Amino acid sequence: MTEAILFMLGLGAACGSVLSIASKIFYVYEDPRIGEIEGLLAGANCGGCGFAGCSAAADAVVNGMAQPNLCVAADEETAVSVAAVMGLNAGSSEAVISRNSCTGGNRASDKFIYSGVLSCNAMSNFYGGKRNCTIGCLGLGDCVKVCTFNAIEIGHDGYPVVDESLCVGCKACEKVCPKSIITVKTMSERLFDFNRNDDPLAPCVQTCPAQINIPQYIKQIRNRDFEGAVNTIRERNPLLLACGRVCPHPCEDICRRGLEDEAVSINQLKRFVADYEMNSGKHLPVTCAPSTGKKVAVIGGGPAGLSCAFFLKRVGHDVTIFDMTPKLGGMIRYGIPEYRLPKEVLEWEIEGILNLGIEHHANVKLGTDFTISSLVASGYDAVFLGIGAWKDYALKIEGEDLKGCFTGINFLSNFSLFQQGDSDKEIKIGKKCAVIGGGNTAIDCVRTLIRLGVEEVYIVYRRTRNEMPANMVEIEAAEHEGIKFVFLAAPEKVLADEDGHIKGLEYLKMELGEPDASGRRRPVPIKGSETVIELDMLITAIGQGPDVSFKNNKSDIRLNQLATTRWDTIDSVDPETLQSNIPYIFTGGDAATGASLVVEAIGGGRRAARSIDLYLKGEKVTPPENSLFEKNIPESIFESVSGINPIERAKMPELPVDERIKSFVEADLVISEESALKESNRCLTCCVTCYNKDS
Repeated sequence: MTEAILFMLGLGAACGSVLSIASKIFYVYEDPRIGEIEGLLAGANCGGCGFAGCSAAADAVVNGMAQPNLCVAADEETAVSVAAVMGLNAGSSEAVISRNSCTGGNRASDKFIYSGVLSCNAMSNFYGGKRNCTIGCLGLGDCVKVCTFNAIEIGHDGYPVVDESLCVGCKACEKVCPKSIITVKTMSERLFDFNRNDDPLAPCVQTCPAQINIPQYIKQIRNRDFEGAVNTIRERNPLLLACGRVCPHPCEDICRRGLEDEAVSINQLKRFVADYEMNSGKHLPVTCAPSTGKKVAVIGGGPAGLSCAFFLKRVGHDVTIFDMTPKLGGMIRYGIPEYRLPKEVLEWEIEGILNLGIEHHANVKLGTDFTISSLVASGYDAVFLGIGAWKDYALKIEGEDLKGCFTGINFLSNFSLFQQGDSDKEIKIGKKCAVIGGGNTAIDCVRTLIRLGVEEVYIVYRRTRNEMPANMVEIEAAEHEGIKFVFLAAPEKVLADEDGHIKGLEYLKMELGEPDASGRRRPVPIKGSETVIELDMLITAIGQGPDVSFKNNKSDIRLNQLATTRWDTIDSVDPETLQSNIPYIFTGGDAATGASLVVEAIGGGRRAARSIDLYLKGEKVTPPENSLFEKNIPESIFESVSGINPIERAKMPELPVDERIKSFVEADLVISEESALKESNRCLTCCVTCYNKDS
C-alpha cells in the first residue's frame, strides 16, 4: 500500500515537472488587453467590423490593425473606453455613413433585356449592365442583401435609399457594389470628395467650380428642408451668402432645362436658403474632427483663404489667417461694392467660419511684417498662399498717371476702406467720368460712380457688347442705371489741362476683324478716326494679377525660391494639387489662376485644403483618382431633351432704378419662399443620362 502511494506521488511529481517544462516551451502569451477590450465590445459577433467576431476584433485593436472605434454595433462611449485601454485619447470620433450618389434608377432607359442571375455583380459583367447609363445603379440590390442592419432598401425609383439612422458604416454595401455608387465615408472624407469621371453627376454639378450637389439641395428645398439644403451647400462652399449674390452661375449655362426652356435659377435658390439661415439669427452647427495638433498658416483672408481655412479646421487642423487688410474678406469685401454684397452680410458669414476656432491677424503683410521663415520657426507645418490679385494692369498710354486717373481695384478698395471707416483718405469724384474695360470690375466702377452722384459715366471698351466678359445681368443693370457705352474704342492717350489734371480721353474707333486665339473677333483700328471724350476723371479696369512684391524680401530664402509664372501667379506643380515647388507651401484662388470667379477661388481653397491634409498626414500629395477636373462626362451632354413643358423662371426681385442709384442699399433682392418652391419644381433632377420629364 505504501509503495503504491509513493509510486503515485512520484508519478504526479514527474507529470507536474513535465507539464511545467512544457508550459515554458509551448507557452503562448495573450495580451490581457485583448480580453479587456473584448469585454467592452457589443458582443454581437456580427462581423460588421470586418473581423471574424469580437475576439478577433479586440486582437486587431491591440495589434494596431484597427482603430478603437471599429465596433459598428456599439456607441461612442465604447470607443472611448477601448481607447483608454490602449492609452489613447479617442476624442470625438467621426460618424461613418453610407450614401448613394445615383438618382437615376428606373429613369435610365434599357439597352437590352437581362434574364440572368439577379445580382448586380452578375449583371455588371454583361457590358456593364443593361442600362444605357454606364455609371449609374443597376438596381438589383446586392447592397440590400448584405446589409445586416436593414439600413438600405431599393426605393420606388429603382435605386438604393439609405436610412442614416440605422447605418453603422460597416462598408459591406460599399464592398459589394460593382458600380461604386454606394460609398461609406466619414465627414472628413466627404469634405475632400471631388468629382470623378465615373460618378453619377448632373451636368450642373460637373460644371460648378465648387462641385456643389445642386440637384440634392434643390430637392431639399422642394421638400421644405431648408436647413438640409444649407448643409448640402456648405459641404462644398462655406461662402454661400456671398456666392448667392455675386456668382455668375456657370452651372446654369449647362442646365438641361435651358435646352428647351429657361435654365433653372440655381443661384437664386442658393441665395434663398443662405438668407434663410442668416435671417433665422443663428448659424447652423458645423462639425469638426478632433484636433490633429498640426498648424497651418493661411496667408490671405479672401474667398480662397477663408475656404481653405474652413475645410482644414473641419478635418482637425489648427488654422491661423494672416491678412494685410483691416478686415477679412479680401476682394469680396474691398473689390465688390456694398450694393452687390452688403458688408453686414459678409460679416455674418465670416463670423460663422471664425466661430469654428480659426484665429486671424489683420493688418500684417507677407514680406514686411512676417516671412515664410518666421512662420516655420513659429511651428507652422504648412502654408497656404491665397494672396489674391490686387495689382491692376496698366494701359501703358501717355497721361494715364495724371491727376484724376485711377485703376479699378485701387479705386474700389480705397473707396471701400473709406466707406467702412478704415481709412480717412477720401477719393475726389469728378462730374464726367469714364471707365476703360469690359469686365465685372469695370461694371462695378461705373455703377459705384453713378451712386456717388457723377453726372455722366461712360464705359469705353475696344470690342462690342457681345464680347464683354462681365456678367450679362450686370451689363443690363448698368444700362438701366444710365451708363453710356462707347464700344469699339481703343484709348490712345489721356489729355491734360495746364494743372496736370485730366481733361479728356483720346481714342481710336475700331472695327472687328478676324477671330483671335480666344475665338473673339480682333478689333482693328480705323485710320484717322481719333475721337476725344471730355472728362475730369478716368478709371482703368482692364484686368489685374497677383502682387508678388513680397519676393523682394532678401532675408527670406524660402520666398526667394518660390516659383512664379510670367503672369506673377504662384506656380503649382499640378493645378489639381496646388502644391508649389516648396513642398509645404500651397496656393489657390486668384494667386494660382489670375483674376477669376469667387466660386473658382472657393473651389481652389477646398482643393488646396485636401492637398495640405495629405501632406500633414505624411501621405503623397496626388490629384484625386479619376478626377473630372474642369471636364464633363461626354454622355451627360445633350443637344435636346424631350418632354419639357415651358414654365416661367423665377424673376429676381430688385430695387427700382430711381431708388437704388441714390444709395448703396442692396439692389438685387431674394426671392420669396413661394417662388423658391415653384422654382425648385422646375429642376429636372438630372443624373448622367436621366432626368424627370414634365409630361
